[in-house]
Amino acid sequence: MSTITTETTTTNKTQFLEETLIGLKSEPKFMQSKYFYDEKGDYIFQQIMNMEEYYLTDAEMDILSNQTAQLAKVITAPGDPFDLIELGAGDATKSVHLLKALIEQKHDFTYFPIDISEHVIADLEENLPLKLPTLNLQGLNGDYFAMLKRATEISSRRKVMLFMGANIGNMNVDEARDFCIDLRNLLSKGDMLIVGFDLKKNPQQILAAYDDEAGITSSFNLNLLQRINRELEGDFDLDGFEHYASYDPETGACKSYLISLKNQEVKIGQKERISFAANEYIFMEISQKYSLKEIEQLAKSSGFNVLTHFSDAKGYFVDAVWTLN
Repeated sequence: MSTITTETTTTNKTQFLEETLIGLKSEPKFMQSKYFYDEKGDYIFQQIMNMEEYYLTDAEMDILSNQTAQLAKVITAPGDPFDLIELGAGDATKSVHLLKALIEQKHDFTYFPIDISEHVIADLEENLPLKLPTLNLQGLNGDYFAMLKRATEISSRRKVMLFMGANIGNMNVDEARDFCIDLRNLLSKGDMLIVGFDLKKNPQQILAAYDDEAGITSSFNLNLLQRINRELEGDFDLDGFEHYASYDPETGACKSYLISLKNQEVKIGQKERISFAANEYIFMEISQKYSLKEIEQLAKSSGFNVLTHFSDAKGYFVDAVWTLN
């Protein structure tokens, strides 16, 4: 039988407003990329993942569809029951391969998908039981660490954490290290962390994935302004902003911005007014790329041991398996 529960947390309009104003009143201005993912943002991101230029989806899918047996063997080697916790679960299109393999091999585990989007968790609750009727599933809606703490309160079993899709790339290297240290502090000896990394490669290939000709990535960024208009009484003129992406092959940082095309003032809520100068930018998101050596350095500096890694056939992407000894 499938057991389904949704945990709703404090990600609400008040927090959205406060964090948006903090970012837009800063110098330079920035947005919290986690707020890309409302229902419309989820839909646009699905379009991004299906773009020809966006190689990441196919690369990680190659790993999970062709090397699932090997990955499942690594995860279940200790032989004990465990909790499979996925941070930023999305639609579980890739992780469903691993779930199927673990169920078919009759392993005792519970799947805890965590996502900040209520829409995502509701969709998983509705659709995953149709695909996997015997899956034990408990959906958690909220920020990663709050929900990870909740999962550890629910169950004391060994933890196997999934952080797929190069989501760790949404932080710079220092932020990623701090994030991994925080994860380590919530885990116990014998737990595992499986992290997806996009590898450094041809700069033109990387840049095209974040600046597609069809403008889908642009619409994804601009949708955050639309969300502010919808939910926070904003009056952003979307025609007054333009998407811009850049990639630095030395540091591996691929960054996206929205550029103000004119001097303008934007209202948010009943009181707040934010001024933009012509050509002023809002930093929207980073997509950090790594070498294998840098992945190993990140693991060690955050207190994990590198167990192994799985790569796609083209060598574009890596799912690294780290342990806590």
